[in-house]
Parts: sequence; structure tokens; C-alpha cells
Amino acid sequence: MKLAEENGCESIAFCCISTGVFGFPQHEAAQIAVSTVREYKKTTGSGIKVIFNVFKDDDRMIYCDLFAKK
Repeated sequence: MKLAEENGCESIAFCCISTGVFGFPQHEAAQIAVSTVREYKKTTGSGIKVIFNVFKDDDRMIYCDLFAKK
């Protein structure tokens, strides 16, 4: 995110990295992604828009649940 902002990007998208054929647990991956983005934005005051790109309904539900917990 820092690199994206340094290069003038106003938004960035992340996919569910390694949760498909590589088998990393979906819920753990989402928790790491969301907490990392929240912490970055909190500590830097960043206004970058972050999009989490999901391919499966169960991934979407995981992210929706995490965002509901703010």
C-alpha cells in the first residue's frame, strides 16, 4: 500500500492470495489481509481505497463477517 501511494495510486486491489490450490486457510488469510490494511490505514492516516477481490461466495462471506466486526 505504501508503494502504491508513493506512485500516486488512489486505490489498490488484493485477491485471496494462496487460498486456492495452495491451500492456505481462507479465514486466516482474510483476517491477515483485513487487519494489515486496517493497521496501515490507522497508523499512516492513509486514504487509499482497498478492494478485496474474491472469487467464491464463501470468501465473500468471510470478508463481510470481518467488516461487520469493525
